[in-house]
Amino acid sequence: MRRFCFMLFKMKIKKIDATEGHLVYKLFNDYRIFYKQTSNLALARQFIQAQLDHKESVVFVALDDINTPNGFTQLYPKYSSMRATKNWILNDLFVVKENRKQGVGAALIRKAISFAAQNDATWLQLETATDNYAAQSLYEQIGFERQKPDTDFITYRIGVKI
Repeated sequence: MRRFCFMLFKMKIKKIDATEGHLVYKLFNDYRIFYKQTSNLALARQFIQAQLDHKESVVFVALDDINTPNGFTQLYPKYSSMRATKNWILNDLFVVKENRKQGVGAALIRKAISFAAQNDATWLQLETATDNYAAQSLYEQIGFERQKPDTDFITYRIGVKI
């Protein structure tokens, strides 16, 4: 794994609990806006709080030296009955624009990798848009490898919302 760091400010990465959702509500809303969703802070608050209340995800936040949130990542468990393992999907990663390219995203990812390893996961997986070259570069610098299409299984999906 290649190591790098460009941090221009002190930072701590904190795993938040259900009482600390307020640290990421705005970041999550901004993340959704980045992916061309309509701004909806109430929805962001409701979604994040539900994940934390039900322990359905793990959220890490990057805080600067005055405890201002500068980025977050959200992980979801992925279970394999066949392999009898629990792994993790790094589903969301966002860093405020002013703090990009300063090591915040990399620090959040490293924390996610460490968390997964400490929780006996075999792997940590993520996906990104095909045109998100900055993210792809970061992931590859950290050591993520592009996966070949799975040839053993075919993925199907059906809509269930009426």
